[in-house]
Amino acid sequence: MAFPTAVNDQITDSVTQANVKVLGDAPAMSMGNLFQATSQALANAAHNATMAQQQSAITAQAATTMGVTTLYSIDTASTAVGTTDILNSLKG
Repeated sequence: MAFPTAVNDQITDSVTQANVKVLGDAPAMSMGNLFQATSQALANAAHNATMAQQQSAITAQAATTMGVTTLYSIDTASTAVGTTDILNSLKG
């Protein structure tokens, strides 16, 4: 004790030790909070990347489906005429 007080020395020492423990734990607690926040941010980034990849695959599949549908929707007679023209141009 630095100077005598009206409070019992054991109580003063107990409070002082408790305060020192809190001050000693503070850096570890702040680093723990930092690690938690960083890991959550990285997990969110990975989740967002996965979702973007899934949405991109769905969009590509939809575009492919529409392209095939367009190809199949062309009238067969015009397809036959076009094929005949191409084959005739190869003969000559």
